[in-house]
Amino acid sequence: MATPKPFSRFEFLIAWRYLRAKRAEGGVSVMTWISLVGITLAVAALIITLAVRSGFRDEFVSTILGANAHVTVYSAAYRTETDGVSRVIPDYSLWAERLGTVDGVTRVAPLVKGQVMAVYRDENTGLEVFGITKENLSSIPRIADPKTAQGSLENFDRGVALGREAARSLGVTIGDVVRLINPNGIRSPLGVSPRINEYEVTFIFNSGRYDIDKTRAYLPFAEAQSFFNREGVADELEINVIDPEGIDALVPALTAAGGERALVWTWKDSAGAFLRALEVEDTVMFVLMSVLVLIASMNIISGLVMLVKNKGRDIGILRTMGLTEGSVLRIFFICGAFTGIIGTAMGVILGCLFALYVDQIFGFVNYLSGGTAWDASIRGIYFLPAKLQLNDVLSAVGLSLGLSFIVTIFPARRAARMHPVEALRYE
Repeated sequence: MATPKPFSRFEFLIAWRYLRAKRAEGGVSVMTWISLVGITLAVAALIITLAVRSGFRDEFVSTILGANAHVTVYSAAYRTETDGVSRVIPDYSLWAERLGTVDGVTRVAPLVKGQVMAVYRDENTGLEVFGITKENLSSIPRIADPKTAQGSLENFDRGVALGREAARSLGVTIGDVVRLINPNGIRSPLGVSPRINEYEVTFIFNSGRYDIDKTRAYLPFAEAQSFFNREGVADELEINVIDPEGIDALVPALTAAGGERALVWTWKDSAGAFLRALEVEDTVMFVLMSVLVLIASMNIISGLVMLVKNKGRDIGILRTMGLTEGSVLRIFFICGAFTGIIGTAMGVILGCLFALYVDQIFGFVNYLSGGTAWDASIRGIYFLPAKLQLNDVLSAVGLSLGLSFIVTIFPARRAARMHPVEALRYE
């Protein structure tokens, strides 16, 4: 007599009959339904967590790279002709020319930077002012984006550009005139007195980062040189490159092109601690969500144990009819695996739908909470990002199915080792 092949059609038919049997017939127990719902929710939670994690990192990095320099080059301290110490760059044009010849560099922009107090009527706020040319400002993606900004950069040379939150805190809009106060302004024999200039607000940008929009402003480069006593010099040069992720490979070439006084500070240096914290958090969250999937999968054991107990008579009859231990094991393995597969599939659908419509869902939650569910001043960004990636979904599916199949083996093996005589003794 030929031995049936593993996972033959009859094994699936018996397993399916057990799964769809009514409770009175000893079919699927309440614990099986609980495990099905638990796996669905656990897989959905894992996919949502991975999607939000990927989206948050991408949005954070995008705002860094889209609103800031990929590399900042500044000068080491040196002694001036008057025997003072300075870090400004008098020959910034020459530096910019040399740095622009490095392979992979797409933009070099001299900057003048300073701290000011901005005042409009009875409101005031502290700002970090960047002096930059209109051409260089228009090449910063997150700042010059006309879809999110107000006003036009065509008028930048006769005014000031403010971040959205800075403009909101001051209560200004396009066309209003603000006063900028530089405490280290005018030097005279009697000492230093503040320099106070008035500028028309010609552009209001939205970088996507609350801290940038709250504290940053831009002035025309020549005007900033005059306002901060930097005539003929620059404080630093900001550089953009083709491949920001591979910036470390360009550092030696940039340092050599800058010269012996050049010091290089990359975007990874400034945001490295935060990115490393995100990586640690990613690992911890994945482990925690994996434990949640494991707990949900463990419920399969309870459901299968009850199913095996209810089907003890059937197991005895099947064994006396010639079914092998392997066939019985596979039948109950299929019962548990079906639960894991169905729960995983439902969890993938639920998790992907949530990730795709997270903006609408979270907007509704934020509306119900009166706008307190997401505070940009605390979170740093204005919305909850989510990015579905195939690798993340496959990781969740693989983890769920793997755990479901593993925990199913134990009660299935118990059913397979049940002796026919013991199974039919009390029948």
